[in-house]
Amino acid sequence: MSAPRKYGIDREIAAKLAAKYDVQREAEARQWIETVVGEPFPYPEFQLSLKDGVILCKLINVLIPGFVKIKPSKMPFVHMENIAKFLQGCEKLGCPKHDLFQTIDLYENKNPGQVVDAIYSLSRHAAKSGCDVPILGPKLADKREVEFSEDVLNAGKHVINTFQYGYNGGANQSGSRNGRRDIGGVDPARAAVDV
Repeated sequence: MSAPRKYGIDREIAAKLAAKYDVQREAEARQWIETVVGEPFPYPEFQLSLKDGVILCKLINVLIPGFVKIKPSKMPFVHMENIAKFLQGCEKLGCPKHDLFQTIDLYENKNPGQVVDAIYSLSRHAAKSGCDVPILGPKLADKREVEFSEDVLNAGKHVINTFQYGYNGGANQSGSRNGRRDIGGVDPARAAVDV
């Protein structure tokens, strides 16, 4: 059974998501998961292999030992529960919600790019939280705390920004015209009368 045809805005959104999808990033995410879990995907298709959530649960159990009980099943609601547990594990490792996907994005293959992006985010946050895993994409920046003394903070209170004085960067009103356009030095209202 094939998926229903999309029309209107649904079709436009699907086309934009498909155009944005990067097969190379998918291959890297797949390789990362297989490396961390230690077993190959059951199917050649990325989405189909992850759809039941079993591999994702195995992945999160490697990163957070014993976090989720893996439930292999043929029932859709169990698949979605597995995916939801994986997403909870991602959040526990520090992945922000905006980096993750919705369960339906994976289960119904609605936004495969966001699924791949979530795997990338998971790799970075897992490594930052101390898991011994390779990182996909750029490493997360470390937070840098800056401490200022009371003297420095008080001195900053007396500095006045040049914009507070009304400095306009050397701009002036020469060349600006308010409500009237001159054509070759002639007033347009008079030019129409003179002709």
